[in-house]
Amino acid sequence: MYDTFQQYLDSKITLTSDEKELIRSVSILKKLRKKQYLLQEGDVWKYHAFITKGCMRTYAVDDKGIEHIIYFGVENWWIGDRESLLNQTPSRLNIDAIEDVEVVLFTAPNFDMLCAKIPDFRDMIQAIISKSFNVNQTRILASISKSAEEKYLDFIQKYADFAMRIPQAMIASYLGIKPETLSRIRNGIAKK
Repeated sequence: MYDTFQQYLDSKITLTSDEKELIRSVSILKKLRKKQYLLQEGDVWKYHAFITKGCMRTYAVDDKGIEHIIYFGVENWWIGDRESLLNQTPSRLNIDAIEDVEVVLFTAPNFDMLCAKIPDFRDMIQAIISKSFNVNQTRILASISKSAEEKYLDFIQKYADFAMRIPQAMIASYLGIKPETLSRIRNGIAKK
């Protein structure tokens, strides 16, 4: 499990053997079964999490019991609730496993220590946060300006490598449309 994370780091930055050992020494390995929670609404998020195997989702449930998925995470992606982590407030989100999952966790203090002691690690994380901000900004713009069909076509184009692993109802939730609408869109595309 950890080897996958080390390969990811090696593909992004150059680390000394001491730096690699420091990172490994503070990592926490965790396995989750399908539908098991990594974070539940109301809990305070205390980690930085890297997915080494499987697929996860981050979502909120509204007053009517409707799920609103804001993020999917797969192998070699980070996942968590940044707002809860930074403010140390109860999370408004849930994170659970769509498939069996393996993650590498770092407590916030240990993660901050790694960023302070390993400048290349810190720079990598800053680049990831910047990219994430840009992706979220693009997603918000698409959600308010594109049709349901355009949003779906964008999704399957951008995430073709894992879109088939996610149930259609979850994709509909992520896109902000009803499952029936997504079904009609998919049928229409198939007929073209």
